[in-house]
Amino acid sequence: MSETSERVKTGIPGLDGILHGGFIPGSNVLVSGGAGTGKTIFCMQFLYSGAINFGDSGVFVTLEERPKELRHEATRFGWNFEKLQEEEKLIIVDAASSKAGLPTTEPHAIRTGLDINALAQEIYRVTKRINARRIVIDSVSGLGIRFEGIAAVRNAIFKLSSLLRELGATSIMTSEVAQGSTGFSRYGVEEFIAQGLIILSLTEQDRELRRSLVVRKMRQTGHSLKRFPFEISSSGLVVMPGGEL
Repeated sequence: MSETSERVKTGIPGLDGILHGGFIPGSNVLVSGGAGTGKTIFCMQFLYSGAINFGDSGVFVTLEERPKELRHEATRFGWNFEKLQEEEKLIIVDAASSKAGLPTTEPHAIRTGLDINALAQEIYRVTKRINARRIVIDSVSGLGIRFEGIAAVRNAIFKLSSLLRELGATSIMTSEVAQGSTGFSRYGVEEFIAQGLIILSLTEQDRELRRSLVVRKMRQTGHSLKRFPFEISSSGLVVMPGGEL
């Protein structure tokens, strides 16, 4: 197993230490978990911190929440996504509206239904336009409504993953896991395609719901295999590396 000193900082306090410095540049990481575990906030924080603290422009491909909902959610943590969009440090690709059959006024959107080729072309175009170093696809679980049969969904996920590797940006895909499932993703293929896997959990303990995460795998680097608690504070996710469970 090789190590590299060059890392992409996640922008999530406490996580980089667990990852021995951050993500491997150009890697694709799957962030998986059930509803309400913080996957979308994780992604927004990764992109916002990249733009503000490290000069990395980013692309957010949303298949679940509409862009106006994301921008509103970001203000909860003091993140001005609208300003980043105006400065072209962030591009949001709206693939959620057409999937829901709703009109959109977003400048970057898939307007003819969720066509995987059109989506891939748009991701490629906007990434090159702003030389994006960080890309998020939230979430690949949303592809299921477009395709008939799990094989077609898996092929679509594989195509997007291949595109992300070709672009060379450090990327995150999210996948929702159904409650009670013993798997790590919705379609059972995402974790094998991605170079890294971070699982977010929300479990009941002492009559209280508590959040935790574990880095299940991260190729080309060592990492902690312990489970760590995290909180969603007024400034975003915070991992408590000294409080392993």
